[in-house]
Amino acid sequence: QVQLEESGGGMVQAGGSLRLTCTASGVTSSTDAMAWFRQAPGKERDFVAAIRRSGILTRYGGFVKGRFTISRNNAKNTVYLQMGTLKPEDTAIYFCAARDGGTSSSPDDYDYWGQGTQVTVSS
Repeated sequence: QVQLEESGGGMVQAGGSLRLTCTASGVTSSTDAMAWFRQAPGKERDFVAAIRRSGILTRYGGFVKGRFTISRNNAKNTVYLQMGTLKPEDTAIYFCAARDGGTSSSPDDYDYWGQGTQVTVSS
């Protein structure tokens, strides 16, 4: 089993930045791919970004457009999401996810999930 815990959410004004952190514990060998998803009220869970253990292979959701960067520190079992140029439409709960395999943009492919951290962007 893998436990994931997110932190770093909060409230920020439009145009600002936040860095989210997700720390994995347990059987961390099962976290080959780690990802961020987000879900706004009444909407589906959307793919934000994913990264392989190597840290080299990354992929992003179409809406990111260079504003966000995903990275990981395997020694700390941690993945980060640096978010910049935030917009009110980025307001959502951000979830960390992990799977023992390649990156995927489908939430159904991930085996482990954190509880989420709220990000609120005010205009």
